[in-house]
Amino acid sequence: MAKILLMYISQNSGHHRACMALENALRLLNRSIVSKSINSFNYTNPVLEKIINKTYMAVIKRRPEVWEYLYDNPVVVRKTQRLKDSIHRFNSAKMKTLLDDFKPDAVVCTQAFPCGIVADLKKSNGLNIPLIAVLTDYAPHSYWIYNDVNSYVVPSADTGRRLVENGVSEEKIKVLGIPIDPKFYTTKPKADIFNKYSLDSSKPVILIMGGGQGLGPINKLIALLDRSSADMQILAITGMNKRLYRSLARRKGSFRKKTLIMPYSESIDEIMEIATVIITKPGGITTAEALSKELPMIILNPLPGQEAMNTRYLLQRKLAIKAKDEREAVLFLEELLNNPDKLSNIKKEIRKEVNPDSSIKIGKLILGSVR
Repeated sequence: MAKILLMYISQNSGHHRACMALENALRLLNRSIVSKSINSFNYTNPVLEKIINKTYMAVIKRRPEVWEYLYDNPVVVRKTQRLKDSIHRFNSAKMKTLLDDFKPDAVVCTQAFPCGIVADLKKSNGLNIPLIAVLTDYAPHSYWIYNDVNSYVVPSADTGRRLVENGVSEEKIKVLGIPIDPKFYTTKPKADIFNKYSLDSSKPVILIMGGGQGLGPINKLIALLDRSSADMQILAITGMNKRLYRSLARRKGSFRKKTLIMPYSESIDEIMEIATVIITKPGGITTAEALSKELPMIILNPLPGQEAMNTRYLLQRKLAIKAKDEREAVLFLEELLNNPDKLSNIKKEIRKEVNPDSSIKIGKLILGSVR
């Protein structure tokens, strides 16, 4: 009976959703699998996790240019090496206890922080546990790179090449896609979904998301869409942003267009099934989910760092359109709705890119690593 330890940081994050997707895939592949999914930062240092999460959110909201400078900056990486080593040492005792108690046959990390700690423990303690790094964005950063990682699961060949250019052995690269819940690769009758949400199947459905935290100018965007001459229905997911949800819910009666406001949802797969276009930030998991449903994306307000890099990747391959602000997003949307050929062309490009059954493929790799 294989035991698999999966690790991420931050509850309700893309890294967390990737771990949940892999757990579901592993259960589909082998019901006798025992898996444990751990928020590693919270497990090793819950106080520091809260401080770092609050600091990160404050920086990206108020001074995004600071995060853009810090993200994967070679100078910053070099100067913070000692700090990173100290953090790893400070957190390694608890991590070692976890490994000793659970005795995993393989460790899977969807974020670089726990990956680095386990890699260091493997080196310093002579541990022989397969360690699999699963990247959830299209551009890898330097904090992923450790000699003691056995396999790197990447979303694209380009992502893998960048790791190889930074010293990772080519044999370790596995181009299997970003892990999303296996339910995204099944389809449900669209008529049933339209009925479930009381939507009109003859009108376009515009899905609006701002990531798990409900970030971005969603209020302004919905107001502009509501005044648009284009005939559409609006479905907005506010994530964990309770203030945004309450604000939109209060105004719901004043919207002229059919508008649904939903908090964090476990049914994004069926919502994406009926959506015509999604306007969103390009987080890695949201992007992979949308691609799996051949859902054209209009990118709005990508965060500096990983989301900016994801945006470049998507634009280079003509998988999405980027708007500079909410007004331009509405103009691009109206153009797509008035030009079905443009929508169709984006979907054709998406079909070339999508990696079917990514979580199942990664699950097979994990099980294959177990000795």
